Amino acid sequence: MTTAELLNSLGLASSSLTGGNLAVHSPLDGAVIACVHEHTVPEVQAAIGRAHGAFTQWRQVPAPRRGELIRLLGDELRANKELLGRLVSIEAGKILAEGTGEVQEMIDICDFAVGLSRQLYGLTIASERPGHRMMETWQPLGVVGVISAFNFPVAVWSWNTALAIVCGDAVVWKPSEKTPLTAMACQALFERAMKKFGDAPAGLSELLIGAREVGEALVDDRRVALVSATGSTRMGRQIGPRVAERFGRSLLELGGNNAIIVAPSADLGMAVRGILFGAIGTAGQRCTSTRRLIAHSGIADELVARLKKAYASAQVGNPLEAHTLVGPLIDKAAFDGMQAALAKARQEGGKVFGGERMLAKEYPDAYYVAPAIVEMPAQTDVVCHETFAPILYVMRYESFHDAVAMQNNVPQGLSSAVFTTDLREAEWFLSAAGSDCGIANVNIGTSGAEIGGAFGGEKETGGGRESGSDAWKVYMRRATNTINYSRELPLAQGIKFGDDA
Repeated sequence: MTTAELLNSLGLASSSLTGGNLAVHSPLDGAVIACVHEHTVPEVQAAIGRAHGAFTQWRQVPAPRRGELIRLLGDELRANKELLGRLVSIEAGKILAEGTGEVQEMIDICDFAVGLSRQLYGLTIASERPGHRMMETWQPLGVVGVISAFNFPVAVWSWNTALAIVCGDAVVWKPSEKTPLTAMACQALFERAMKKFGDAPAGLSELLIGAREVGEALVDDRRVALVSATGSTRMGRQIGPRVAERFGRSLLELGGNNAIIVAPSADLGMAVRGILFGAIGTAGQRCTSTRRLIAHSGIADELVARLKKAYASAQVGNPLEAHTLVGPLIDKAAFDGMQAALAKARQEGGKVFGGERMLAKEYPDAYYVAPAIVEMPAQTDVVCHETFAPILYVMRYESFHDAVAMQNNVPQGLSSAVFTTDLREAEWFLSAAGSDCGIANVNIGTSGAEIGGAFGGEKETGGGRESGSDAWKVYMRRATNTINYSRELPLAQGIKFGDDA
């Protein structure tokens, strides 16, 4: 099946893929696979207006009925899992297993959200006043703006949209300008679900294609009650203050500089497996990628030797081929950033294994690289900065408490893990004095979070939470209600005035 046939099967008309001013390149070979139209600022404002109008209708639909729309979306995703997963691979460079796996995450969050549509619970609270009842209710929030990154071009949208829709909100989505085709396919599938649903208001889901100007118009519009943005810390520093200035809400999922601590008691076979997937999966282009390995000096040499052997056997190549484990970097800028980081690591005393460009003759306009292992003398400046590429920095430790302190001593705080069979070390790692990250794992790697748990991190990661647990609350507004069913109106603090005096 050609890319054009694939896009057509997913509901994208050929007229929407040609004649535009935004060229879409596949990282597989650098070829242009479409030229799509970018939205203007007036078109952005009109889309937000349609979404706001849809919200005023959708908020009055009972939540279980809203859940039915997400159930239908899940059905569309199931029916098109292989097609959409293949498009993710073509446009974002993921291997096929990761592309279809990302679509499975979308299906899973739809299932979660359907159940959630009957569980938007509030509290009943004991009132100090006789004849009174107090409670909390959760109400739809408004228009939710979603800004997503190239590395998870469909899953992040679904994490936000599935919850927002059952919570009674409308969604306006600006995907990365590097991956607009997967977004267009998702919008087409959502519209199919809306058609089957029957009476969903037009504008409930809007899609905006474009670069910075489009994103700024979305962020600055007061009708957008919540901006959920996934991307770099640099991007978050710009979005957060702009949304706060207009007293909007922001949910920020930003950088990660995730570490795995390997203790002397660890099962090294398990550790190698967890480190390998975390460090080279998605060519190191996950926010949860393992970027730092903090190994006890007693087992570090053996562990690094095993890792180098595993790295050497990991096939780098076209992600559409069955045996490939590592696909390409997204573009030349990513490659240049990786090479700059490796050069700096060498200057800071690092010993580099791997990291070179591969398959340049076969794919002169694509950027395939050998994943790199860099043994560092200490946690230097380059180690403390996230480079979105398959670089694993290795440091050694003697004291477990020092290892945890090293892990925490970076600006980011997304994901973390420890491999140990020592119960005290595991519990310390998960305690208030342990990992300061939003995700802390024991005997499992830093990536591969399940949708049932809230996803997000601390510090420069932004503090946001998406997906499972009670993350739904950010998409709603809370009201405290007091009902007086007595014939008296007692005043606070026993105050008396008027006829009571």
